[in-house]
Amino acid sequence: MERFGFSGDTRQPVVLTIPGLNNSGPGHWQTIWEDTRGDCERVDLGSWASPNRNAWVTRLDAAIREANGPVILAAHSLGCLAVAWWGALQSQAYGWPVTGALLVAPPDCDRMETPETIGGFGPTPRAQLPFPSILVGSRDDPYIFFERAHSIGKYWGSQFVDAGHAGHINAQSGLGDWQFGQCLLERLIDNAQEQASAMRQMRPALPMAQAVRPTLHP
Repeated sequence: MERFGFSGDTRQPVVLTIPGLNNSGPGHWQTIWEDTRGDCERVDLGSWASPNRNAWVTRLDAAIREANGPVILAAHSLGCLAVAWWGALQSQAYGWPVTGALLVAPPDCDRMETPETIGGFGPTPRAQLPFPSILVGSRDDPYIFFERAHSIGKYWGSQFVDAGHAGHINAQSGLGDWQFGQCLLERLIDNAQEQASAMRQMRPALPMAQAVRPTLHP
């Protein structure tokens, strides 16, 4: 498989949705995106009620490899931690095969009162993610303090977006198809395609081993 950017791969990225604890039900924006958009596919992480960090990361890795092309991740809640651990444990080149990630409402797995069901995903990785990312935090999320979400975004090198008072940004938040989130997703898709085009134009002047680190346009 050729590497995105170096090969001038301009295929539309597939969007892999990654739910959190107990999966995402019919009213969740992830489910609605899968039903209404043509580019979203859910990653079956298994063991939704009793998640295991290593098992989730392994399944996520398999889904990314099976996509066989550019990938954007759209994760919610504990799914964000699976993405962060995948980024910390895998050695992908910057921006390929994952070209970007939308990380929505990650929980704080480092608090003393963290439930045992998600405690195994802590401590929160502090490594910068090897792809552009947007982290969306809510001011009244019951699973993480707003300031802590902002700090996690800094660890991961993410652009931080304030969602206002939106709870856990899930089905109970009443977001429907969450148009605001789709706008953020489209920003990541556009950025990936722009970077592919730029790298394709630069390729004749660059040795193949030289890496170009893309930037996420605001």
